[in-house]
Amino acid sequence: MYLHLGQNVVVAKTDIIGIFDLDNTTSSHITRKYLSCAEKDGRIVNVSTEIPNSFVVVCCKENPKYRELKKYREEIINDESVNRSIVYISPLSSQTLLKRAGSVF
Repeated sequence: MYLHLGQNVVVAKTDIIGIFDLDNTTSSHITRKYLSCAEKDGRIVNVSTEIPNSFVVVCCKENPKYRELKKYREEIINDESVNRSIVYISPLSSQTLLKRAGSVF
């Protein structure tokens, strides 16, 4: 099954690592650092031009963006878990996304 994140973006529920509320999680310096590193690495996908409310971390091995990123960063980072995650910034609240996901989480 798939989860609709907004606009025309859907991700496989089985690939979702976590759904996070931006207001609550960005108060931590660790989360801010994670998001900053993801942005520098080109692993952030902004789903909408509206005000963001949540972010979804997705493990997507088959994503073309993942293959490009892996090829580019192969000599710098060999840790596959770092290269496989993509962060989707969504205008939908984390509660809405969790309701849409159903019983998976």
